[in-house]
Amino acid sequence: MTDKQQSLYRFWAPRHWPVWLGLALLRTVSLLPLRIQFTIGRGIGRIAYRLAGKRRGVVRRNLELCFPELSAQERQQLVRRHFGALGISIIEIGLGWWASDKRLLGITQFHGAEHIEQALAEGRSIILLTGHFTTLEASGRVLRFHSPAPDAVYRKNRSEFVTELLRRARGRSVRTTIEKSDIKSMVRSLRQGVPVWYAPDQNYRRKNAANIPFFGIPAMTNTATSTLAKLGNAVVLPFFPRRLADDSYEITVLPRLENFPSGDPVADTTRFVEILEERIRLCPEQYLWVHRRFKPQPGEANPYENLDLSA
Repeated sequence: MTDKQQSLYRFWAPRHWPVWLGLALLRTVSLLPLRIQFTIGRGIGRIAYRLAGKRRGVVRRNLELCFPELSAQERQQLVRRHFGALGISIIEIGLGWWASDKRLLGITQFHGAEHIEQALAEGRSIILLTGHFTTLEASGRVLRFHSPAPDAVYRKNRSEFVTELLRRARGRSVRTTIEKSDIKSMVRSLRQGVPVWYAPDQNYRRKNAANIPFFGIPAMTNTATSTLAKLGNAVVLPFFPRRLADDSYEITVLPRLENFPSGDPVADTTRFVEILEERIRLCPEQYLWVHRRFKPQPGEANPYENLDLSA
């Protein structure tokens, strides 16, 4: 079942007031020129870098595993750039919620709309397949000008209030939201001709998971995309957002994955992960490295032990 909005009055208890204050500050910042907004976002990232010791250590370890070819100094620079991207991602929540269509369209290049148009002309459903990049909140608003409004799959935050705010922020970009374990609702949407926005790249240990190399390191990965494509009679279009050096955006929709599903979900997912890696290398600081991607199997060493928490 797709999710329904909850009344925000449910969250007026004092324990939620810090979130309300943060929301008010974000709304105020959203009124400023974009250059100033991004400067504030990078400042938030610098503060987070100093305060979030464990997360800083996780980012550092992920980059050590995925980019062994970089020197220690290059990885450290990448850690700092990543926290800058995380800070800007908070600003981008405000852009996705309050910025005008004209403002977002004016700073975004969109490539690959013909792949969406072809699938629609053929009467096919569409899975918009992507990964967890920090720029996703801003990109969704522009995507809907080139595609029917999709249903977006999301992961619940520990805070029910934050979960509801993030879902509302996406409300201008999507038709509705679907919790990530609700495969039935995703299939139902696809069969109704509604595109589904799907990102299966985070650690996953439920049914339909396999150990698939990510930057050469085995990582438990969701393989359900093949099932969704088969049951929903859908084509799979990888798409990726990227913030450019001038703080404008680029959204690229790639050609459909041919022979997908192939009958081998692991092989299908491996194909996508390889594409994902290529896109991450274009903007490595913008991928969500704070996530513990390489959780160990029973009996294996934990790669997130003995983290370097130095600032």
